[in-house]
Amino acid sequence: MEINAYLTWQPLVNADQVAEEACQQILIAANQAIQTRGHFRIVLAGGHTPKLTYSLLAKVNTNWSKWHIYYGDERCLPETDEERNSRMAAQVWLNAVTIPPPQIHPIPAQLGAIAAAQHYTEIIQPILPFDLVLLGLGEDGHTASLFPNQVHSPHELVHPIFNAPKPPAERVTLSIAALSQTWELIFLITGRNKREAVTAWQRGDNLPVAQIRAYGNTTVLLEQAAMISPIM
Repeated sequence: MEINAYLTWQPLVNADQVAEEACQQILIAANQAIQTRGHFRIVLAGGHTPKLTYSLLAKVNTNWSKWHIYYGDERCLPETDEERNSRMAAQVWLNAVTIPPPQIHPIPAQLGAIAAAQHYTEIIQPILPFDLVLLGLGEDGHTASLFPNQVHSPHELVHPIFNAPKPPAERVTLSIAALSQTWELIFLITGRNKREAVTAWQRGDNLPVAQIRAYGNTTVLLEQAAMISPIM
């Protein structure tokens, strides 16, 4: 399908296989980035599927001293709230490995959307492009906290969000422009409830997920349950 010519669709049997394949591809990207550029800058996604991947990464041996962690979006909640993406990643992965704490960059969403967006812009602007961005796909076609039919400034790297259709309404998200400034992009998609969104994406609907373009490879790892029909 021409609209998706820039994508590599990789169907897998189940969510566990998606997580395992994601883990392997992340480690390959990390090794290549460290060899080429001396660091590995990765943007993390929230959600159940990335959580499985992070739990696998917690068990591997790699040069953690070269890893730098960023986040694609965050809910405006207290730092210790269990719904925070940074909290989840810390619990299942980051607290178990030796990435230097100054190289882990959570979005300070507890400051409120506007202040957090301004702060995070100052963090990411000097270090772009990322080496790898991980993203998911919501039932409605959203990714990070970029929701369909919402309009944002094309000049922002980080958007404050006040009207997310899913609670909490107040969030902070990297923009399409920021997420596109990456050498590699991996989407992780699991669940039958994603079928409609995947079909809309394949059909060429103007979803946020379809507007993000990496400099290099873009891979969609999805379990078969998320597809209506096999992707050829």
